[in-house]
Amino acid sequence: MHAAVTALIARERPVDLGEWRSLWDALHGGGLRRGESAALLASLSTRMPDRATLTALLDSLAERRPAPAPRFDGAANIVGTGGGPPTLNLSTAAAFVAAAAGTPVVKSGSRAYTSALGSVDLLHRLGIPLTSSYEETEQILGRHGIAFTGPFVYPAEIALLARSVLPLDFRPLGRFVNALGPLLADVPVAAQLTGVSDARLTTGLRAAAGHVARRDGRSVWLCTNDLGADELLAFTPSLVRTYEDGGEDEFTLEPAALGLRSGDLADVRPGDDPVAAFRALLAGEGHPAAEDTVCLNAAALAVAARRTGDWHQALRAARTALRDGSALALADRLRTAAARPGPRPTPVAV
Repeated sequence: MHAAVTALIARERPVDLGEWRSLWDALHGGGLRRGESAALLASLSTRMPDRATLTALLDSLAERRPAPAPRFDGAANIVGTGGGPPTLNLSTAAAFVAAAAGTPVVKSGSRAYTSALGSVDLLHRLGIPLTSSYEETEQILGRHGIAFTGPFVYPAEIALLARSVLPLDFRPLGRFVNALGPLLADVPVAAQLTGVSDARLTTGLRAAAGHVARRDGRSVWLCTNDLGADELLAFTPSLVRTYEDGGEDEFTLEPAALGLRSGDLADVRPGDDPVAAFRALLAGEGHPAAEDTVCLNAAALAVAARRTGDWHQALRAARTALRDGSALALADRLRTAAARPGPRPTPVAV
């Protein structure tokens, strides 16, 4: 068995950078057996590894990226770890609202984990394509102020691991990958808002977030709440840990102090037709608690990206974008542009 897998199972010492490099080489060369891949994923998903192992893992994957990605200065990403109670696609709605309110957004995402539709599933149903390269992402962002990245932003090794355990179901084995996914994606924005549904992951994710923030020069916010949702909620306080400029800080975001309306999880559930509910939410016709939740997350993107330091101002801008139709109009423009005949930008190798 590969030394990295053995060390992860035993938990007696960290797995260093050289061992991770050797493991990925074996995976690409077909030298990692299915049982080893399954054991690797099962060990990672059972318990978050120690700080040294985790940072070495992140760096071993980052150094295998084919080429440096262009920086999307001033842009923000909003993405969650998955899990938690099923809700409307709140982070995707917040991305549209934030962009309509003036904060550029480059959003990564995935298919459904516990929700009715993951962001990728929802965008497909809406007729909005994912980008296939950084060049295309840059062009779409420049044209519309928002872009949704395809799987090219994730390490190729993740897809290889998923294929290597077939016919086993990757979902229970890949829980760690799903949780760490927001920090594995190479989306070089100024700020990233990451919701964490499982507080037990917080220690490992704090180490990862601090490391990624220092290495990539971005601001990373980790958000948790007592209801276990992987986004900020307008009806319960959230603990926000921030990593930027080499430092770590935290604050409690109190919705009541911002004048947000009360509610509960039932108010943000997707219902029988999540696509129709999503469009109604973007049109300013959702439940008040759902609208406030979306505006709160959109405001957080503006603050994290340093578009403003005034939460009340950011909330007002978000509410305006929701209520005047700007957010829904932006989603419709992306769909129309995708359906319009004509050449698409030529993808570049990534």
